[in-house]
Amino acid sequence: MNCAEELLDRTIERHGPERPAIRGERESWTYRELRWLVDRAARVLTDELGVCPGNRVMLRGPNSPWLAACWLAVLKAGGIAVTVLPVLRGGELTDILRSAQISHALCDARFADDLETAVDRAEPDLAARTRVTLYGSGRPDDLTARVAAAPGTPFPAFPAAADDVALIAYTSGTTGRPKGCVHFHRDVLAIADTFSAHVLRPHTDDLFVGSPPLAFTFGLGGLLVFPLRAGASTLLLEKAGPDRLLRAIEDDHATVVFTAPTAYRAMLGRAAGHDLSSLRRCVSAGEHLPAATWKSWLDATGIRLIDGIGATEMLHIFISAADDDIRPGSTGIPVPGFTAAVLGADGDPVPDGQPGRLAVRGPVGCRYLADDRQLRYVRDGWNITGDTYVRDADGYFWYRSRSDDMIVSAGYNIAAIEVEEVLLRAPQVAEAAVVGIPDPERGQIVKAFVVPRDGVPASEDTADELKRFVAAEIAPYKAPRAVEFARALPRTPTGKLQRFKLREG
Repeated sequence: MNCAEELLDRTIERHGPERPAIRGERESWTYRELRWLVDRAARVLTDELGVCPGNRVMLRGPNSPWLAACWLAVLKAGGIAVTVLPVLRGGELTDILRSAQISHALCDARFADDLETAVDRAEPDLAARTRVTLYGSGRPDDLTARVAAAPGTPFPAFPAAADDVALIAYTSGTTGRPKGCVHFHRDVLAIADTFSAHVLRPHTDDLFVGSPPLAFTFGLGGLLVFPLRAGASTLLLEKAGPDRLLRAIEDDHATVVFTAPTAYRAMLGRAAGHDLSSLRRCVSAGEHLPAATWKSWLDATGIRLIDGIGATEMLHIFISAADDDIRPGSTGIPVPGFTAAVLGADGDPVPDGQPGRLAVRGPVGCRYLADDRQLRYVRDGWNITGDTYVRDADGYFWYRSRSDDMIVSAGYNIAAIEVEEVLLRAPQVAEAAVVGIPDPERGQIVKAFVVPRDGVPASEDTADELKRFVAAEIAPYKAPRAVEFARALPRTPTGKLQRFKLREG
């Protein structure tokens, strides 16, 4: 079972080759054109670049038809796709190059600098074996030029086993060390045949659009896997802010939207001047969806937002509800194929109405790449997500909070300790602690509490310097949006940081 062959060739057999498949800012391809490009790209990967089955291939660039074609080509050739955010900095990329043992990288030419820095920083043997190929550079050795010159014969998909690895998706843990989540070819199809088939229920004439990058599994499923599995089409936007999404709905007649509650709230303030009548389905995930946002969206558009919780470890959404099954404020019920429970400290289910740790199991599950944190995430056959939930008597699940120090801001998961480690490298900082605090627009924002070194002023200028310092070291979305200076940080008698006191102010 090669999932790229299933998503492309088998879909063409069911629905025909001339249907629209992928649109971008510049390109627009039918299923026939997409398969032609994917087959040629797979040929270039194997015959010219030396990609062998099982090689890990990094993909770096904003959402675009070419990024999607590269992802499909890597899988069709038997490679393992490792898609990363284009905003990651050199140090973050070096960690992934090292942990995933990347052999090849396909990179949008506009985002080559940080990747080249990452390769230079890596150990000599790693740097020597990582072959970087650009697309969109206009050079003769560019991937797009190679694809144009490649033989146009069909490429026979690598005969992968259903449980061969298809992709490694990275997420940050509470320690800040990146965790690679390993998923099989069958897993890619399982998320389409559970959440998409039974909850979303797409049509072949749907046009998908959304904001999550393909490096996030929320975006990979919602903007590539689900539309291709259904024979529908997708519009991949490089910058999909609220204004751009509204224009895509109005001008391109998008029918299915995937984004976070933050974006839906922002679009509500701008929706009055736009024709949103093409909308049929709207999916919200990445952070808690408040009942007030759900109702406001319904009042403005007539569309019932489909809320859901997923995880990179689980590949996509496993609790959700649609249409008449929705209860505003509740995440929903387990997606067909999954079971969920709320567990107490002893690992046993708690009575309905009592909070506990959310646990889930189903056709996909957590498989960390060479990481002992697997032992904490998977216990007694349950995947423990790090969220505190309550289940009611009707089996609906209600979000309460995160169970760890993960900050969820505008749909992005941010590890507090990763930001702290960067702040502690700043010359102005003696001590630092980072927490998430409530924010009406983004759900949470990153706030840093800083004890400055002697002689450093506790000023707005210093705060701005620290924000810029963090944004230059790690992905800018992780940088603090608020900085508060303190004489000391609250600690226990044994010296352990008391984050809850910082959250309480």
